[in-house]
Amino acid sequence: MLVPIFTLKLNHKINPRMVTMGKFDGIHPCLTAATQAGKVFIHNPHTRGQRQAAHRLSQSAQDSDISLLNINQAVSCLTAGTLGPNTTGDTLLVGTQTNLLAYDVHDNADIFYREVTGDNVRSLVLCDFTGDGKNELLVGSEDFDIRVFKEDELVSEIAENETVTSLCHMHGSRFGYALANGTVGVYDRTARYWRIKSKNHAMSIHAFDLNADGVVELITGWSNGKIDARSDRTGEVIFKDNFSSSVAGVVEGDYRMDGQIQLICTSVEGEVRGYLPASKEMKGNLMDSSVEQDLIRELSQRRQNLLLELRNYEENAKAVPGASERDTQMGVIPANTQLQTVLSVRAATESQRSHIELSISTPNETIIRAVLIFAEGIFEGESHVVHPSAQNLCGSICVPIIPPKDIPVDLHIKAFVGGKSSSQFHVFEITRQLPRFSMYDLNVEPEAPQPTGKVTFTINDRPQRVKVCLHITLNTDDIDLAGDLVQSLASFLAIEDLQAEADFPTYFGELRTTLTEVDDYHSVHQKLTAAIADHSNHIRNMLVQAEDARLMGDIRNMKKRYIELYDLNRDLINEYKIRSNNHNALLACLKSVNQAIQRAGRLRVGKPKNQVITACRDAIKNNNVNVLFKIMKAGTASS
Repeated sequence: MLVPIFTLKLNHKINPRMVTMGKFDGIHPCLTAATQAGKVFIHNPHTRGQRQAAHRLSQSAQDSDISLLNINQAVSCLTAGTLGPNTTGDTLLVGTQTNLLAYDVHDNADIFYREVTGDNVRSLVLCDFTGDGKNELLVGSEDFDIRVFKEDELVSEIAENETVTSLCHMHGSRFGYALANGTVGVYDRTARYWRIKSKNHAMSIHAFDLNADGVVELITGWSNGKIDARSDRTGEVIFKDNFSSSVAGVVEGDYRMDGQIQLICTSVEGEVRGYLPASKEMKGNLMDSSVEQDLIRELSQRRQNLLLELRNYEENAKAVPGASERDTQMGVIPANTQLQTVLSVRAATESQRSHIELSISTPNETIIRAVLIFAEGIFEGESHVVHPSAQNLCGSICVPIIPPKDIPVDLHIKAFVGGKSSSQFHVFEITRQLPRFSMYDLNVEPEAPQPTGKVTFTINDRPQRVKVCLHITLNTDDIDLAGDLVQSLASFLAIEDLQAEADFPTYFGELRTTLTEVDDYHSVHQKLTAAIADHSNHIRNMLVQAEDARLMGDIRNMKKRYIELYDLNRDLINEYKIRSNNHNALLACLKSVNQAIQRAGRLRVGKPKNQVITACRDAIKNNNVNVLFKIMKAGTASS
């Protein structure tokens, strides 16, 4: 469905997920990517001989079409776009761990260069999620959630089972997503259309209409170099290609400036390929031999499987001369055979952690030869096989399961069932859902210490015209568990707004300590910044003195000044290391504070939740710690 129309070999290795396309002069599209050497290259074959070097921008020695932007730090993110309504071309935005640079490539000038505070956000995209004609902000994070914001208001959350590494808008309220475990899929609002799981990692996803039907497909670039395009409705692969190395990024643009938008794919080794949708005349040939061969291969495999299954049935049905009736039925199982599953919670022992026990059994004398369980986010490699030895064969198997998070997971179970002396087995398939809070037992030990944390709320309902008012208190020291329980209960009962009061003394005490550390780190940061500025001025003065001494032939004073410069430079490097460590510690504390605000919000539902988050952020801005804790506890700053 896609036809390759150009291939480039750039002599620069590209960082994964750091590729963008920008019209920096407002006219010519430029492929832009971050390199492994702390630089950003800008490939512009359209204005050869018209570029000049600047304070950040230099010409590449390997390729005359490439300019290099010196960042001198490891680049962590990269994009290009219109910064404001009055700008002529796109602005290049380069993010590092500590700073954000907005650069005007056309005029070779910094627009701004600012120190920023990071968070656990991994991906952002704009999408009309609510269908009101206005875009909402979709945020993918390290804590496995896709959050939807309408201005400052959190309007929806979608829980996944791994870090959300990529998001892309497709059309309307539909968007694609990729996870760190190799999962790729499509949502329409909160409804998942489809998802697939690969042993490779999705390095880049992009929406592109490759068959000119007005509906975009999901293009995915993989860590093994594969490029595939999937239907947004079904996830069916309708195009694929391969690079010799991992894909770095997938973008689009009129790179040949012929009026046609090309899909442009890049590899980490610097290979670039441009694709166009096939013409109507070519589509019949392109759907082509490769697709036909795949179809023939698939049908041939299905034929082999059916023939093998038929042969097994024939062998099982054969009567063996001289054998008993029981032996004659070798491999044939009773008609009432079925797979039964039971879930139970097992407390920790000296030899084993607490876990959920999945018991799989049959109701008769048949034995289970092996069990294969597929489940996302539970087993390493997403699957688990239990294969008892010949001496331990029986009609039941117990599998311990330890889910890492309180999320519902589908267990896809396949079991080989047959007679004790069978050489062929029947495959039974069943799906069982692991409930969200399956790791918690209702039995409480009398001597167990009572939790000091709690969240209290009231639920009003009118079942059958009788008003019921329930006052509920959840006692736990785990604020995350309390938030999950509140959100799950509200979802089950379809509660749109829920206010709550909460008190978690241990957690709030730790947060108060963290806020004190934030103030200390800020103070140290300001002192170090001032000291570095003073040293910078001192360096300029000493350098002028050293150069004056050199021009005047005063070698003795020149050496003295350069020795002082050397010592001062060494001190500056040491101060920078201290400043860097202080900054990283500050980031960790600020991340903890932000997580605490989100946790306080999850103890409420709907408008009260958004009000708590907004009020807590205002209290942080105003440096009012007492008001912050009052909001977290009472849900409001008012008495």
